Amino acid sequence: MNIKTLTANGVLAAMYIAVSALIQPFGFTNVQFRVPEMFNHLVVFNKKFFFGIIFGVFLTNLFFSPMRLYDIVFGVAHSAISLGLIILLSKYTKNTLLLLAANAIIFSFNMFIVALELYLALGLPFLFSWVTTAIGEIVVLAIGIPIMYTLNKQVHFDKII
Repeated sequence: MNIKTLTANGVLAAMYIAVSALIQPFGFTNVQFRVPEMFNHLVVFNKKFFFGIIFGVFLTNLFFSPMRLYDIVFGVAHSAISLGLIILLSKYTKNTLLLLAANAIIFSFNMFIVALELYLALGLPFLFSWVTTAIGEIVVLAIGIPIMYTLNKQVHFDKII
């Protein structure tokens, strides 16, 4: 990894942490709206953002989560699996809007991983937690689609690193 890629991913991780800190009460329950999840869309434009997102999720869960260890394991797994799937899908389609929509769907569907965490850690009902976390995820990522798509036209995420 070159210095430019490392720096960009460090900045991305820091942004993920900073936004998470601002919305902390809404990011760690079975009804969650984790706004920095919008950054997940960056991998659609450039797969090199994978590590910045993962590091941001890891550090956010380490510093802010009331269920630190559970969130580190399950939250990072959720993000890594979902990002990996969208990177794989991007090999078969280059339609950016389709990939952004698929990203939102994949991340939302995979919230069963977080629901399993909430069931194991807190005894919350699995299905209810899956539905509520998936709703929060789809709302945040759906709002993020036009934002990230428009930002990309100005910033060109694919050329940053």
